[in-house]
Amino acid sequence: MEATAQEVDAAVRAAHAARDALTDRTVRAAFLRSAAAGLDAAKDGLVETADAETALGPARLTGELARTCYQLRAFADIVDEGAFLDVIINHPDDTATPPVPDLRRYKVPLGVVAVYSASNFPFAFSVAGGDTASALAAGCPVVVKAHPDHPALSELVAKVLRRAAAEHGIPEGVVGLVHGFEAGVELIKHPLVAAAGFTGSVRGGRALFDAAAARPVPIPFHGELGSLNPVLVTEAAAAERAEEIGGGLAGSMTLGVGQFCVKPGLVLVPSGASGDRLVKSLTDAVSDTDAGVLLDHRMRDNFVAGVAERAELPDVESPVTPGAGGEHAVSAGFLTVPAEKLAEEGAYDLLLEECFGPVTVVARYADEAEATAVLSRLPGNLTATVQVSSDEAAGRGRGPELLAELTPLAGRVLVNGWPTGVAVAPAQHHGGPYPATTSTSTSVGGTAIERWLRPVVYQNAPEALLPDELRDDNPLGLPRRFNGVLER
Repeated sequence: MEATAQEVDAAVRAAHAARDALTDRTVRAAFLRSAAAGLDAAKDGLVETADAETALGPARLTGELARTCYQLRAFADIVDEGAFLDVIINHPDDTATPPVPDLRRYKVPLGVVAVYSASNFPFAFSVAGGDTASALAAGCPVVVKAHPDHPALSELVAKVLRRAAAEHGIPEGVVGLVHGFEAGVELIKHPLVAAAGFTGSVRGGRALFDAAAARPVPIPFHGELGSLNPVLVTEAAAAERAEEIGGGLAGSMTLGVGQFCVKPGLVLVPSGASGDRLVKSLTDAVSDTDAGVLLDHRMRDNFVAGVAERAELPDVESPVTPGAGGEHAVSAGFLTVPAEKLAEEGAYDLLLEECFGPVTVVARYADEAEATAVLSRLPGNLTATVQVSSDEAAGRGRGPELLAELTPLAGRVLVNGWPTGVAVAPAQHHGGPYPATTSTSTSVGGTAIERWLRPVVYQNAPEALLPDELRDDNPLGLPRRFNGVLER
């Protein structure tokens, strides 16, 4: 199924040729809703195929497919509303210094978007996932590079999207699909590809990011590359609810066999009796977790090797040993280490790198300064979490300082929650400082559409030449800022 360079070229050119069919926002919105309906109708077969390829289980996959359909419909609503176009109109003002001419600004689609599917979400971050949905909503055709862990599912989903396109007179080439490593390389280099979205490893994502920047005409590359998702448990929080926090952590770090991009991978827990209670609770809960199957043998081998390498470091202990749990499965566990070992550069830096699978590192800190020293060494993350006491949550003690301390680390900061579970909502942000992502944008939520648009302004253009979105009489009824006044 490996696509040749000629097949990649054909897919990109077909997508490029389909872009004018997405111009009408009404058609785009209807297409997205038909795609969601088509996926719903094909649910049983899609879930069966996905489970055969990923072993993620029907319950998890059914929920993920529902999320994917919801996301398509949510973007259809965004397209209908039109606020994402950011229409701004300024009439001439000769009294200003300097004088203001007639200026009319909005956003236009970039063009063909290359989408690189993720392994761990075969629906929500794959062929019909957030990158594809937001790109189509923006008016951009897509060519998807299928993930090798679910090729048959990718083909089935692409067919559903193409049928939905045909229902509304949109060429089926609006959604292209290619397979293979070399196809992914050819795709990022194609001169008609205008932007790219990626979810995967730091190594693979950085290679594509560099290739996008090295093109004769560089293009935006919105990549999600990796995240440790640190958690800070305050002394007061541990004293107040150690058992609850330990149980919650166990559930979060083992959810989906630890294969979520927002799995908490480093947890700062105070030394002393309260921290000991938390670790005991975590030990009990993780010990009761069944072994699970990772998405492929490469990931399983990397997990087993990565855990073993970390466990061999001096002063690292393993209250519940993670690793191989049978021929195909892995068992969950966690490692503990004195936080002082992580405060300075050295061999323990390995513990500050993501290990994909059901494992986390618990760093026991002696005081606030030690915890702060570890946090100061962390790279960018998708999430950062703080577990606080009721007093700290009410603004007493260090409560207000803690959010300020964590904010530079991540795109989503949680208080007394767990990062696994990324709601599809208008205010959501799924991104963070590098290497969590390569841009400041989000791949989840309504504002994900902004990645595939660019602003353009028309100056002193006659009304007869303007697109309908920028006319004074606002025939499309768009939200806009008109001569400084926000109109809805």
